[in-house]
Amino acid sequence: MTNQHQHKFNDDLLEFLDKSPTPFHAVSTMIEQLEKNGFQALNERDVWGELPAACYYVTRNDSSIIAFTLPDSDLAESGFNMVGAHTDSPCLKVKPQPEQNTESLFQLGVEVYGGALLNPWFDRDLSLAGRVTYLDSQQQLQHTRVDFKKAVATIPSLAIHLDRDANKNRTINAQTHLPPLVLQVKEGASYDFRTILQEQLIADSPMLDIVSVVDYEISLYDTQKPAIVGLNDDFISSARLDNLLSCYIGLTALINGDNTRANLLVCSDHEEVGSVSTSGAQGSFLESVLVRLSLNNQHYHRMLQSSMMISADNAHAIHPNYAEKHDEQHGPKLNHGPVIKTNANQRYASNSVTSSVFRQLCIRDNVPVQDFVVRTDMGCGSTIGPIIASTLGVKTVDIGVPTLAMHSIRELAGSQDAYMLNTVLTQFYKK
Repeated sequence: MTNQHQHKFNDDLLEFLDKSPTPFHAVSTMIEQLEKNGFQALNERDVWGELPAACYYVTRNDSSIIAFTLPDSDLAESGFNMVGAHTDSPCLKVKPQPEQNTESLFQLGVEVYGGALLNPWFDRDLSLAGRVTYLDSQQQLQHTRVDFKKAVATIPSLAIHLDRDANKNRTINAQTHLPPLVLQVKEGASYDFRTILQEQLIADSPMLDIVSVVDYEISLYDTQKPAIVGLNDDFISSARLDNLLSCYIGLTALINGDNTRANLLVCSDHEEVGSVSTSGAQGSFLESVLVRLSLNNQHYHRMLQSSMMISADNAHAIHPNYAEKHDEQHGPKLNHGPVIKTNANQRYASNSVTSSVFRQLCIRDNVPVQDFVVRTDMGCGSTIGPIIASTLGVKTVDIGVPTLAMHSIRELAGSQDAYMLNTVLTQFYKK
C-alpha cells in the first residue's frame, strides 16, 4: 500500500513541477490545489477583521503564497506549526530590451538569476514563461501569465574544433555566450520581443483584451519533462527541484494535515538572490499576515513564542564522483531520508532543541533522518530559515531532501525521500 501511495505522490509531484516553470506559475498551481480542498482567498488590501475558523490563503506579487488553517483555539497558546520554502530557482531571465540581431540570427539578451550552474544550459530545448503586464482597450494596466510551452530557443555550444581546450578549461561569459537563438532573421525583417509576447498571448487566449505589452518578467526554462529515472526507478530528475520539491511537499502536507489546528505554509520568492524584496522572506509578508491574525501586540509575541518553523530547502547529497567535497561524517545519501542542516556560524537556523523536535517526528513515522554539515574548509550556503528565525524570533530548524546537481538546469533527488519528508511534515501538521 505504501508503494502505491508513494507512486501516486511522485506522479502528482512530477505534474506539479511540469506546470510550474516560474514562481508565478507555481503559485497559480498551488492555488488550484488549495481551492479544491476548501481554502479561501484573502486579499491584503481588504479588511480581514477577526476571521472565523477556516482554511485560507493569501498571495503577494503573484509569486509568494501563505496558506494557513485557523482554529477556534487561542493562537497565543497554540502558536502556529509553520513550514517555509521558496518558489524561485536559478535561471536565465530576459532583459527589458533584449533584441539582438547577429549573423542573420535573432537572439535575446538575458541576465543570470541566482547562482545558476551555467554549462548545462547549453544545447537544451528551451521555452519561455513568466508574467506579462499589458494595456487593455480601456487604457488600464492588466497582468497575466504566459507559457510558450514548446521549444522556442536554444544556446548552442561552440564546437570543440574551435576550442580544443573546451574539456579542460571552458569559461562562460554571461554577457556574450548566453543569449539564446530564437529564430532565423529574414532579409529586411525586424523583430520586437514585446510583439512576440503579445502574439503568443492572443494565440493562447483569442478573447484577451490586449492593446500592447508594457513590460514583462520572462524566464527561460528547459522543456524536458520531469521523470522518474533509474533501472529501479530510484531517482527523480527535473528542473527546479530546488525548491519546488519542498513547496509541493509542504502543500500536500498542509492539505492532509489537521485543519482544526493552527498550521501555516509560506512559500517565498527571491530566496536565490537574497530574499530582499516585498515578496521575499526578508520582506514583510509573513510578519504582516501573522500580525493581522493577532488580537494585540502581546498576543502576537506570545503566539510567536508558541510557534515553530520547519525551513524546507534541498540539501547537498554526497556525489559518488566527488565524495571528497563532503565531510565524511555528514554526507547525506539519496533515498536515506530527510536531512537536518546545521552550521555553527548560523547559516542554518537549526539548534539542539529544534533538530530534536524534527528527529522525534521522524522516529514516530519510522523515517530515517540524516545530517549535513559543510566541510570546515568550505563556505556554507543558507536558506530562509535564519532570516525568519532572526526576523520573527521563532524557533526554526533547517531541513531538506538530499539532491545532486543543485542549481543545474536539471537536478536529481531520490524517489523515496520526498514521500518520506511529506509523511513527516504531515505528522508535524497533526501534532
